[in-house]
Amino acid sequence: MYREKIVIGEGTEYPLNGLLTLPDGATGPVPAVVMVHGSGSSNMDEKVLKLTPFKDLADGLAAHGIASIRYDKRTFVHGRKMMKANAAGMTVREETIDDALLALAMLRADKRIDSENLFILGHSMGAMLAPRADAEGGDVKGIIMMAGTPHRLEDIVIRQLNQGRGTNLLLGLVTRLEGKYFARKFNGLYELSDEEAKKKKFAGNITLYYFKEMGQKTASDYLLESSKPVLIMQGGRDFQVLADDDFKAFKEQLADRSNITYKLYPELNHCFVPAIYDDILKASKEYSVERHIGEDVIADIAEFIYAQK
Repeated sequence: MYREKIVIGEGTEYPLNGLLTLPDGATGPVPAVVMVHGSGSSNMDEKVLKLTPFKDLADGLAAHGIASIRYDKRTFVHGRKMMKANAAGMTVREETIDDALLALAMLRADKRIDSENLFILGHSMGAMLAPRADAEGGDVKGIIMMAGTPHRLEDIVIRQLNQGRGTNLLLGLVTRLEGKYFARKFNGLYELSDEEAKKKKFAGNITLYYFKEMGQKTASDYLLESSKPVLIMQGGRDFQVLADDDFKAFKEQLADRSNITYKLYPELNHCFVPAIYDDILKASKEYSVERHIGEDVIADIAEFIYAQK
């Protein structure tokens, strides 16, 4: 494979370093994916402790003749600048979607890339946003959603706080109190005007407007408006996004859609590597052991991409 340094948004306020990974020996334009990060600040590998999901995916897909772009997330590089410029009104559009669209535009301008076979691959919150990115200008051939959810972000926040109760009595008390505290903050969220939501803090400098703007339409809402092929992937031992809730809900909400393909990996976690623990309280331990995404996951993505030609 060949890795080429790129800059997403070069010449803008928020330039981002990235890598275009190309397969070796390509004889013509190749299909390509743009990788969209999960929540929080992540580098181009989407590194979490010892795991590097986006690097694994880029290298694995290149071996199948598929190019990819990955890049540092805007909040990873420019978080303070973004907060200073527009903390109250910041949305996932500025945080995530705009850069995905710039990456797709870069691929379309590259003669080594088959511009008719571009895909968005979103992980976690990136999977939630992938259908929106397509609808708001991405116009890709297909969408790959890894560990996504059809629920609203605020519902996932509260659920994860409740999951964190554990068996430790003190920690359980703290997380219960936090869950109730944040649940109260979200009460009546969609009855607030945009200006009211911008004045109400969630945590740090993030306001309730961030959640309100994103929650107007869920991933399923966008998918129900589209007939494009979609691959929804889920780890069976993911304790952040749940197979028996989120994955099941996608199947129920999109039950009549023949354009959706589902893949469940019973022994994999949120980052699609073999799970060790089944407890959100042990997340740091779970992600501190080096592992890599296996060929089964890579091959399923490649098969989906080639099936759309």
